[in-house]
Amino acid sequence: MMSAITHLNSKSFMVILILLQLLLYVTIIFNIPIARQVVGFTYFTFIPGLVIVKLLKFDKFNDIETVLFSVGLSIVYLMLVGLFVNELGSLFSFSNPLSQYPLLIALSGVTFILGVGAYVRNKNYDFQSVSSFDFSAKSLILILLPILSVVGAMWVNVYQNNLLLIFTISAIAITFIAVLILKRYVSQKYYPIIIFVIALSLLFHSSIISNHFVSFGSDVYIENFAFQTTAQNGNWGLPSSLSFSSELSRVNSMLSVTILPTIYSSLLNIDSTLMYKLIYPLIFAFVPLALYQLWQMYIGKKYAFISAFLLMAQATFYTEMFGLNRQMIAELFFVLLLFTMLAKKISPRNKVICFILFSVGLITSHYAIAEIFLFFTTFAFITLIIMKRPSRKITLGMISIFFVMMFVWYIYVSNGAVFASFTEFGDYVYRQLGDFFNLGARQQTVLRGLGLEAAPTIWNTISRAFAYATQILIVVGFAGFLSKRLSKEGANFDPKSEYFLFGLAAMGLLGALIIVPGLANTLNMTRFYHILLFFLAPFCVIGIANITRFASKRREQILSIAVAIGVIVPYFFFQTGFVYAFTGTDSYSLSLNLNGMDPIRLYNHFGYISDQDVASAQWIANNVDYKQTPLYADISSRSAILTTYAMIFYGSTGSISNVTPLQDIGILYMNKLNVVAGVVTGSDLWSTDEFSYIFTNTNKIYSNGAGDVYFNPFQ
Repeated sequence: MMSAITHLNSKSFMVILILLQLLLYVTIIFNIPIARQVVGFTYFTFIPGLVIVKLLKFDKFNDIETVLFSVGLSIVYLMLVGLFVNELGSLFSFSNPLSQYPLLIALSGVTFILGVGAYVRNKNYDFQSVSSFDFSAKSLILILLPILSVVGAMWVNVYQNNLLLIFTISAIAITFIAVLILKRYVSQKYYPIIIFVIALSLLFHSSIISNHFVSFGSDVYIENFAFQTTAQNGNWGLPSSLSFSSELSRVNSMLSVTILPTIYSSLLNIDSTLMYKLIYPLIFAFVPLALYQLWQMYIGKKYAFISAFLLMAQATFYTEMFGLNRQMIAELFFVLLLFTMLAKKISPRNKVICFILFSVGLITSHYAIAEIFLFFTTFAFITLIIMKRPSRKITLGMISIFFVMMFVWYIYVSNGAVFASFTEFGDYVYRQLGDFFNLGARQQTVLRGLGLEAAPTIWNTISRAFAYATQILIVVGFAGFLSKRLSKEGANFDPKSEYFLFGLAAMGLLGALIIVPGLANTLNMTRFYHILLFFLAPFCVIGIANITRFASKRREQILSIAVAIGVIVPYFFFQTGFVYAFTGTDSYSLSLNLNGMDPIRLYNHFGYISDQDVASAQWIANNVDYKQTPLYADISSRSAILTTYAMIFYGSTGSISNVTPLQDIGILYMNKLNVVAGVVTGSDLWSTDEFSYIFTNTNKIYSNGAGDVYFNPFQ
């Protein structure tokens, strides 16, 4: 559909835009199920950005680039127009500007005005993008992959049977192998759609594994709380009663998890669980596609395809990221900023406009990713100045604009909470320097990556071997690339030089994360490595080429494919938990090991929430005056269950421990881990037997078999 609209002339495009808006109004006003969600998501995620693409005359873009920029520009458009509507409502004392009709009128109205501008500007001009997608009948078979993934995840959720997911993961690996081996039959025009459906399949196989939120050890609960606060109030702004929490203030300052989901929720009539399990993964699936488009400018389509698969194979992509919805959105802006800076086909004026828009999107989506982007661009700019090779692609003006916008937003909009956290993290790393020679001061993931942590089974040892192999190939590829550059003494850097410097910065940052104690803890090593793969994944493929380049030309091609398949496919199988499922070995794959997972890991580490937990939390929300009666629970209940499903922020509840005085407790909440497994989580793990003095002196006022609520009559 997008490809067809892209190739329309201005008059036809305007007619289609009007018809789409009419269809949008009908489905929303009459609340037509499914049609409202499908039409609404398609319209708001693609059409505003496509109108801007038309308005700016991106006439050199191919279909992929048009779609990517349409998505990116649409999302930043939703965030900025939503912010404008919110501020305008506050100015005129309108209590709920972020409700359905104000948003619908504003968003569709501004889109129509921009569409008229695009029509006037292009009425004597035929807008023709270069076709790069191939939607033949063969490509439709690929749609089966995400369908299988969704059905397989639901099958695990309902019947506790993972056979369909195992088949789906096998099919993904076979697809990757087939693309490399059957290159005569698989056109490179299929690469984008293959990358996109693999991304969707991997994301859905994790996101739909539960009816409720799963944090994967990250921040989805507080993100959802910030969103629900915005949606329920109908305006963006943290109530004064919650301003005490710097963590909530930081998250609340991010439009990606406040205004953006409020717009989708209000206009699509979709609840937060489905939105974070379906809408955000759909948007996030464009990240590997955008990286492919960036990488193929430097290493060609085949190597870019392999690099994209490596990025998606790493478990963080389809696990931990589900607890980081603001980072999902930020990563799309991150990659589009890189493409905006490095692509030749964007005019200087459009480059400035897109750089500013995507910078705003990144800054208001995730503070840490924005800081990382600033680090990479500043490093590249300074290095080029030192080498007396100034770049037209990375300029002082760009860096200054980004820094000023970031500084203003983080200081004034978040009341300094983001800036304060940045200084706190810096101080934390500084204090950790005293343990520089203490290996124990490094994050466990760092020690595991260095081979300094014992593997629990032989299968884990093999898994680490393949992970090390990918890392060694990255080093080999980077070393070969570096030696090739340094051997050209006196030669000017070619257009690849900026990307090479980004790779150099990524290698340097990776080294710092290993060497400097505490640095990896500021974001989490797995998240750092996931982001660094944006720059390092191509070096893995270059490393394969360096190793095999001594063979004859024909044998080199065969060997390269063999090494890529022999390393990356097993790496993928281990990362997804496929091998562990077959061998009956314990794994961290929630999708394939949901039944066999240790309850403490399942509920405490992954943040899994059961139906009984949700029911008991909602009972408390409806029946307990927690503002007047002290409410206590363990740390996992406070941060996850009560925050998400009772909308009781964890700062408003007390944390129970084995020394909590009975007189402090008014209401005691016990989740499924507490009731069924007999474990209470906090600074340590305690048995519920240690809380017998509480249970014998309180009355059980609610129970559903796996969630209990106690009342203290002596409080």
